[in-house]
Amino acid sequence: MCVNCIRNEVDITEGIPKQVTLHFCRNCERYLQPPQIWVKAELESRELLALCLKKLKGLGKVRLVDAGFIWTEPHSRRVRVKLTIQKEVFANTILQQIFEVEYVVSYQQCEECTRLAAQNTWKAIVQVRQKVEHKRTFLYLEQLILKHNAYKDTTNIKEVRDGIDFYYGQRGHAVKMLEFLSAVVPIKYKTSEQLISTDIHSGSSNYKFTYSVELSPVCKDDIVCLPRKLAHSLGNITQLVIVTRVGNSLHVLDPNSLQTADISSNVYWRVPFTSLASMKNMIEYYVLDVEPLGPVRGKNVLADVHVARMSDFGRNDTAFIARSHLGGLLNPGDSVMGYDLSRSNFNDDNFNALNQNELTDVILVRKAYPNRRKKTKQRSWKLQQLGKEEEEMLPRKQDQARIENDLELFMRDLEEDPEMRSTINIFKNQVVQENKDISMDDEEEDFEEEDFPEVSLEEMLDEMNLQDGEPDEEFVDEDVMM
Repeated sequence: MCVNCIRNEVDITEGIPKQVTLHFCRNCERYLQPPQIWVKAELESRELLALCLKKLKGLGKVRLVDAGFIWTEPHSRRVRVKLTIQKEVFANTILQQIFEVEYVVSYQQCEECTRLAAQNTWKAIVQVRQKVEHKRTFLYLEQLILKHNAYKDTTNIKEVRDGIDFYYGQRGHAVKMLEFLSAVVPIKYKTSEQLISTDIHSGSSNYKFTYSVELSPVCKDDIVCLPRKLAHSLGNITQLVIVTRVGNSLHVLDPNSLQTADISSNVYWRVPFTSLASMKNMIEYYVLDVEPLGPVRGKNVLADVHVARMSDFGRNDTAFIARSHLGGLLNPGDSVMGYDLSRSNFNDDNFNALNQNELTDVILVRKAYPNRRKKTKQRSWKLQQLGKEEEEMLPRKQDQARIENDLELFMRDLEEDPEMRSTINIFKNQVVQENKDISMDDEEEDFEEEDFPEVSLEEMLDEMNLQDGEPDEEFVDEDVMM
């Protein structure tokens, strides 16, 4: 028989379907690769062509020579592929044939999108809580999560009154968030699980996992009274110390001797303690005189500082002498924030066990910039925020005012602490910079506090969509300040 007659008599495409169905999820734009794998593939891509060839039954009985797409309208829900195959039909006779296969795109929702579309179908939740009166810790933790893209696997983020809830579709993603939190703050957590359903035939069960995370209630600039045994184990440091930094460990400082110590997360939760006073208990003092004493450790300079309460200044002659680590920053006429122990009453067993006659009346913590704060101009930088969902009960007016005040205090912390700014991303406020018009009066006012550590232009980033960036593969274990 001639070639034409053989081609008329024999059809080597027999057994290969000419129309096949492709299942496509419109939400995540992935195709189903049987049995349960969903793959990402663009139109007319090599990945889509490989998926189409795998869907053809009987293709293994012939030899595939060539395959390619035939252009179709993208919205037609049709994918056409031209195939060239060969097969031996008679002895030493190989027949080649070209034919087309049409793939019909059928919409089908994948399991992940189905769980997201349904209500209360999360697999794991991480509930982060902290027992403090302010939100500064969570504001800073939010910036760390944004910088390291630790929120990428969340299905929902909900802000509640005492913290934040992170919802996940897989348990492994929640465990990864726990690892990130333990790398940046001292935490402890408890795990609980709830049985949702059980398949008696396969013996498999479906659970929901809840991770209750508690952050350390100790924050930056707090004063704490360490337990006696813990203070002895830390190089015999004084029990009454200032918390200078909070990361995966607590960094404390004795303002009388400049001695420092690090308290790891495991040590803290083995011998927990709370703060005697926090930032909201600090009052403003006026610096009368500074007497340097000589010892210098890093940026800390030991000095005797003569101060008076700003509320008493000009009314009486009450003054205090406080030994402080701020000798290198303070000058006569400056303002400084500190704790007034002479008027404080602490309900703490460790503090009550101290010799009260040996305690100082004032503990100075940080320099203040009151003249700078009088300026009402808008900041030239801003921070990005997570897309959080608020709890059902709307906050009251006083709660909203407290949240705004905590945000302002956090922004001031960033302005006054360059080391803290270096751990997060700060973005340019384009609206303010475009309309920036500094008058001569503002320039003269800037000279009043020349040492104010203002955010420089080099520290600001151009605003971008963090969703477009590549996620960090590994979280950086670094110290953070809260």
